[in-house]
Amino acid sequence: MNLIIDVGNSFVKLAVFDGGKIKHTEIVELNLILERIKAIKSTFNTIKKTIVSSVGALSETDIKVIGLYFNLLILNSNTKLPYTSLYKTPKTLGVDRIALVSASVKNYPNNNVLIIDAGTCITYDFINNRNEYLGGSISPGLRMRYKSLHNLTANLPLLNTELPNSIIGNSTKSSIHSGIVHGVLKEMDGVIEEYKEKYSDLTVILTGGDSNFLSKQLKSSIFATSNFLLEGLNFILQFNSNE
Repeated sequence: MNLIIDVGNSFVKLAVFDGGKIKHTEIVELNLILERIKAIKSTFNTIKKTIVSSVGALSETDIKVIGLYFNLLILNSNTKLPYTSLYKTPKTLGVDRIALVSASVKNYPNNNVLIIDAGTCITYDFINNRNEYLGGSISPGLRMRYKSLHNLTANLPLLNTELPNSIIGNSTKSSIHSGIVHGVLKEMDGVIEEYKEKYSDLTVILTGGDSNFLSKQLKSSIFATSNFLLEGLNFILQFNSNE
């Protein structure tokens, strides 16, 4: 069994995998990570290996303790990956993007795959059918767009994310919802179409916190999945363990 540790700024996703299958997932506050890992270790006593991504938020003490419990792999730009990366600045490439591309290799080998991660930012990552990662693009996510309109203007309110009823907003609030949500959807559909013009056999994956909200509104055919990043981290760990 493997333990997957995906560290965010305030919260941590923990997942237990048995081979390629998820047996347990939970989200915990960062300050509770060692307590929860100890509990998971007690429940799943056959866990031998773990991978940690986004280690910047973890203290050296946390990392040392985790390393005492399990054989530890820290994901970074030097980690051996199951694909060839043609990215020109690998040291600046987010570990979340690395994990998502790895998941696409596991689930859709030798395919042209576009992975869209709709979270704080919207990232687009492309790997071709020769197992070569070419890169992609980054744009602001839904919440970032709502916050930007509020923070960078004098009078626009900060709203919760909401699906607009019409492209035509008949109030300031409905205009904001229309501009942001339709803007993101048109962006995604446009990016997907442009990739399809170059790669007609394209597979499109949508994941991330806003994937459920957006998936039913997109015109393009996509696969929406919630655990894609965790699957990618587990695959990287397996790949480095020669399993």
